[in-house]
Amino acid sequence: MVNPLWKNTEIRNQLKIVTKEIAPDLVLTNATYLHGIFKKWITGNIWISSDRIVYAGKEMPKIDAATEVADMTGKYIVPGYIEPHVHPTQLYNPQSFADYAAQGGTTMFLSDNLTFFMALDNKKAFSLLDQLSELPFSYYWWTRFDSQTELNNEDQLFTSTSVGEWLDRQDVLLGGELTGWPKLLAGDDQMLYWIQKAKMGLKKIEGHFPGASEKTLARMRLLGADGDHESMTVDEVEMRLLHGYGVTLRHSSIRPDLPNLLKGIVERELNVFDKLMMTTDGSTPAFHLNGVMDWCIQIALDAGVPPLDAYMMASYNVARYYNVTSLHGLIATGRYANLNILDNIENPVPSGVISKGVWLKKDGKKIHSLPNVDWSILPDLDIEFELTDDDFQFSMPFGIEMVNDVITKPYTVSVDTHDAKLSKSHDESFLMLIDKNGKWRVNTLIKGFAPGLDGFASSYTSTGDIILIGKNREDMWLAFNEMKRLKGGIILTENGEIVQSLPLPYGGVMSDLPMEQLIEQEQALKKALKERGYKHGDAVYTMLFLQATHLPYVRVTQKGIYDVKNKKILFPSFMR
Repeated sequence: MVNPLWKNTEIRNQLKIVTKEIAPDLVLTNATYLHGIFKKWITGNIWISSDRIVYAGKEMPKIDAATEVADMTGKYIVPGYIEPHVHPTQLYNPQSFADYAAQGGTTMFLSDNLTFFMALDNKKAFSLLDQLSELPFSYYWWTRFDSQTELNNEDQLFTSTSVGEWLDRQDVLLGGELTGWPKLLAGDDQMLYWIQKAKMGLKKIEGHFPGASEKTLARMRLLGADGDHESMTVDEVEMRLLHGYGVTLRHSSIRPDLPNLLKGIVERELNVFDKLMMTTDGSTPAFHLNGVMDWCIQIALDAGVPPLDAYMMASYNVARYYNVTSLHGLIATGRYANLNILDNIENPVPSGVISKGVWLKKDGKKIHSLPNVDWSILPDLDIEFELTDDDFQFSMPFGIEMVNDVITKPYTVSVDTHDAKLSKSHDESFLMLIDKNGKWRVNTLIKGFAPGLDGFASSYTSTGDIILIGKNREDMWLAFNEMKRLKGGIILTENGEIVQSLPLPYGGVMSDLPMEQLIEQEQALKKALKERGYKHGDAVYTMLFLQATHLPYVRVTQKGIYDVKNKKILFPSFMR
C-alpha cells in the first residue's frame, strides 16, 4: 500500500477552498481548540473538506448551500484521542472495538498484527488492513518479530520476507512488541536485522521489559528499542526516561497501574508529561465500560495532571513520538479532521466526535456506526476431528500452578489422574492443549484455576489451538463439541449441560457482536467462573497467556510443557 493520501485533484480543490473559490463541507466557527505546538487554547474557525482540515485560523471561508456550519461557542475542541498500543482481537474485533472507542473520542489505533499474521498469508492480511483503512477511523499497525510462544513452525512463519513485507507498509509505524527480547540479547541476528530494517524505515521499536534492570534497559536501547509500556513503578518510569525511552503508562485489566504512576509523577514534581503517553494495552471488553483513552485522560485529570498535558498525552505526544504530526494529534491545516468536542475541559468524554471528517457523535448521541468489513477472509475454525478416550490420559508427574492471572509455576501432582472425575475438594483440574487440526495434544493438570469447574473449552488462545479445562472429562468433551459446533468460542459446561457460551465466529478468536452485547456475554462468563472458584482478575487473559513464553515460569505450548527460564521442553507434546 504505497498510495498518496489525497489525489492531485483533491489537493487542487483544497487549495481552491483556501482561496475561497469553492466552499468546504463543514465549518466549525468560534472554536476554542487545543494547539499542541503552542500548548494553549486558540480561538478560530476550522474548515473541513471531506476528511481533511484545510484551514484552521481566524478567517472564514466561502459558504454555500451545501456547507454545514456548526457554532462551537462555549465548547472546547481537542484532537481525536490516540490509543498507541492496541491488541485489537481481545474477543472483540478491530471494527467493533473502534466503533465503541470512537464514541468516547478515541479515533486512532496503533494495533498489534499478531492474530492476522499467524492466521493469514500477507496478501489476505493486507486486504483486511486496506478494508479497515477505508473506514472513518485511523488504523495503524505494528508488526511482530516473534510469536511469544513456542511454535512448531516459527521459522517458516517469521521470515525476512514475511516480516519485511509488513515493515514496507506505510501504515505500519513500529516493530515489536519485543516479547522475544532474551533471544535478541543472546545473539539472534535475524531479529536484529528486522530491527535495523525498521529503523531504516524510520519506524519505532516497542519493547516489552517488565521488571527489567537498568543494565537490560541500556543493552536493549543499544539494540534499537525506542519505547516501553511495562513500567509498574514510578522508579521504573524514571529509569526508562533516563535512558531516553518513550514511556507509555498502562491502565489495563491485568495491570491497572495508571493512577499510582501518575500520582507518583505528580508528587515527585517530575516535569515530564510531554514525554509520556497512555494505553489500555489490550484490555478485555468489560474493562472498557469506563471508556478507552477518555478514561485514561480522566484518570490523569483526577491525579492532578494539568489538563493540557492530560489531553496531549493522548494525542499530540503520541503523534510526535511516532512521527505523524503531519496527519494526527494537531488541530491545524492539512491534518486529518479527527476532532473531539467537549462541553467542559474537566470531562474528556466528548459530546461530539468527528473522525476523518465524519460526524460519529453529535449532541451527545451516536449518529454513525463504522461499517463492518468482510471477515470471511479469515479462515473458519473448522475442527474436522473427534476426541477419543485416549485423548483424556493424564499421567504427568507435575502440573501448572497459577500464581495469578498470567504467572504459572510447576507443582507436583498429588491426585489420582486416572479418575474420570476429580474431587472438588481440591483445586487441581485437568488441562489439555490440543492442536486445532488434531495432530497433537499436551495433557497435564492445572492448580488454582477454578476448583468447582466441570468443563471448559476455549478457542481463544495465543495460537488458535484449543484449551480444555475441568474436573469432569465428560463435561470437558461436551464443551469441546459445542465449541466445535459454533466454529469457535468459550464454553462452560456442568452436569451434562451448557452453562455459558461466548461464540467467536471470526477465526475462532473474535466475536461478531457490538461491544455492548459482547461485554454482557463476557460478564456472564466471568461471573459463572467466579462462582466456580476462579479467584484471579481476568480469566480471558489466563486463556491467552497459558502459552506465552515471555512470562515465567512454565508454559503449555505446541511443542509441549516449556521451562521458560531454562528454555527447554520438559515434556513433549503427544502425537494423536
